[in-house]
Amino acid sequence: MDTSESSTEPKTPTPAAVAGPPRRGWRRWAMDTRPLRIAAYRRLWSSTIVTAVGSQLTAVAVPKQIYDITHSSAWVGAASLAGLLPLIVFALWGGAVADSMDRRRLLLITNTGIAVTSLLFWLQAAAGLDSVAVLMVLLALQQAFWGLNAPARNASIARLVPENELPAANALGSTVMQTGQVVGPLLAGVLIPVIGLPELYLIDALALCVTVWAVYRLPSLPPLAAAAARRAGVREIAAGFRYISLHKVLLLSFLADIVAMVLGMPRALFPQLAAQTYGSYGEGLALGLLFAAIPIGAVLGGLFSGTFSRARRHGWMVIGAVVAWGLAIAGFGLSRNLWIAAVFLAAAGVADMVSMVFRGAILLSAATDEMRGRMQGVFTVVVAGGPRLADVLHGTAGSVFGTRTAVAGGGLLVVVVMLGLAAAVPTLRRYRV
Repeated sequence: MDTSESSTEPKTPTPAAVAGPPRRGWRRWAMDTRPLRIAAYRRLWSSTIVTAVGSQLTAVAVPKQIYDITHSSAWVGAASLAGLLPLIVFALWGGAVADSMDRRRLLLITNTGIAVTSLLFWLQAAAGLDSVAVLMVLLALQQAFWGLNAPARNASIARLVPENELPAANALGSTVMQTGQVVGPLLAGVLIPVIGLPELYLIDALALCVTVWAVYRLPSLPPLAAAAARRAGVREIAAGFRYISLHKVLLLSFLADIVAMVLGMPRALFPQLAAQTYGSYGEGLALGLLFAAIPIGAVLGGLFSGTFSRARRHGWMVIGAVVAWGLAIAGFGLSRNLWIAAVFLAAAGVADMVSMVFRGAILLSAATDEMRGRMQGVFTVVVAGGPRLADVLHGTAGSVFGTRTAVAGGGLLVVVVMLGLAAAVPTLRRYRV
């Protein structure tokens, strides 16, 4: 592997790759499923299938319940912020914890905690407490457990699959999560009038029990010998940030996501665009299509990930994907036809999937195992925080410059900044496996 950076640290041992027969015909384009031949990864991935939809049921139920209680969108927004701080704090700490204890054990603890929290959501809804304060506390608790869980889950992948299959494994996981973001809200909309809102929480809790069982069947994933004596604390979190600063390919992988999401994620302007620019198509249809288009594109990108998952120049794949995202967003901003706009957003979703796959592969392959948890903790914070910063930036820019100018300008700015970073720092361009 060429990282263009010297390192004396040993690489983490990974399972031997299974060559298998060459893919022919349409199978060359379809999703690369090689990682599913590995039983441990298959269990981890199958648990994600169950929870991807279940978690979205809760993601719909919480703001719906808060709005039913308060009839205020401001309270819905405040609840979102109430969950952000615990997510950031516990994701950073959770990354250090994942580097200092058996990751399987940490996954068991945190998935059980998330399941219990979902059960508490169901109890408060079934009891009719109608308390925003209780909902916010439960949401903060849930996000804290999720912050502890995500770094361990993502860091475990590199211990389960060979390095050359990391892009394929990331594509499999990302496709499932994106599918959940499409199917989950639609299913919630259908189920609420039929079974009621409290039962959505219960379904999520039951789904998480399946996840706990799948994690229980994983092999033990203790720290490697060099990291066995580490303790999770502020010093170890700071060491993770120092590690990022010393490894430019890791730093640039984070910056690439920040550039794409902060400058080029215009979801805060979707309601205004649906009402004004695309109102003639029906505001409800326009709003639903705008929010669904990017996840649908990402799912399509995942289903046809065989077209790119075997690429070895991971750095160029990230650069190209971010530039493609920016161009697609700029095209969306200039579109007055709703269906053309949706096509541009779907194209952006495909680019986002490619970016996620190879940024994730870089984080798992360029970092040593004793640092992977902390890298995934920072990754979780970036992924969670970037779109929220984008909401503030695009909401303000849309008010000052107008929606179309803010969206198209943001997309073009993504292209300029990403190409500038790639030209100024060659490390990412040179990274390959």
